[in-house]
Amino acid sequence: MATIDGARIEALASHFGGDLIQPHDAGFDVARQIWNGHVQRRPALIARCQGVADIMATVRFCRDHDLPASVRGGGHAVAGHAICDGGVVIDLSAMTGSRVDPLARTIQLQGGCLNAHLDRQSQAFGLAATGGIVSHTGIGGLTLGGGLGHLMRKFGLAIDGLRSCDVVTADGDLIMASEQEHPELFWALRGGGGNFGIVTSFTFELQTLGPAVLAGMVAWPMDQAPGVLKFLREYMAQAPDEVGMMANLRLAPPLPLVPEDLWGKPIVALIATYAGPVDEGREALAPIRQLPTRPSTP
Repeated sequence: MATIDGARIEALASHFGGDLIQPHDAGFDVARQIWNGHVQRRPALIARCQGVADIMATVRFCRDHDLPASVRGGGHAVAGHAICDGGVVIDLSAMTGSRVDPLARTIQLQGGCLNAHLDRQSQAFGLAATGGIVSHTGIGGLTLGGGLGHLMRKFGLAIDGLRSCDVVTADGDLIMASEQEHPELFWALRGGGGNFGIVTSFTFELQTLGPAVLAGMVAWPMDQAPGVLKFLREYMAQAPDEVGMMANLRLAPPLPLVPEDLWGKPIVALIATYAGPVDEGREALAPIRQLPTRPSTP
């Protein structure tokens, strides 16, 4: 098990506001877990940052002592990039502050925010931006990878709504990246996968949508997959941009929106979202109702 000299950690702790979690600490095994439970790595230190100053201090600490580091936002990436073996995890998960400017139609989110934070805060004002597919994905990894989501056909990818980033560089300095400041870095951040610095906060442009949004899942037994997928291909070729739809082939989850007789069985499902008025959405999505054997509807 890799360890870091205690005196070095004490030196970091003297100007660190968050929590420094070491392998011998009671909460270490919980703190190192990420969404993909198959990834079981053991860092030498988890630096759970409270703010930008903590991130800057930890980056400089890793540079000074030549320590490998990883960055955790939502910890959702399947490959497990958020956690490293024998190094320092720069953990942003406690940084979930946000601020909506309803007049400018923007939202600023700290690097530990999840899609749930984006949706909850923006929908309080009837505003939205393209987030991920599920609420527990971190906005950091999602955005820096491009940002696919339910609203992308109407509003573009998450990076299309990104207006600026606060970034801690490899030198441990804080800069802002936007079209006006450090534009080349801003270009690289939008889809670069998190290789160009630690984004401590994101500012997105918001679009008018909600708080009532037509969305839902329609499910069929798996033996109907050929017909359902053929419908999806033909329907989406002419569907308006407001329609977001994806197919999902899986074992049916035990959720209220899925009939009990399908739970645990192979299904093909269409997940639909309409980025516009609900009444228009009902008309646009009406062709789905023409498909046979419809156990569940939006």
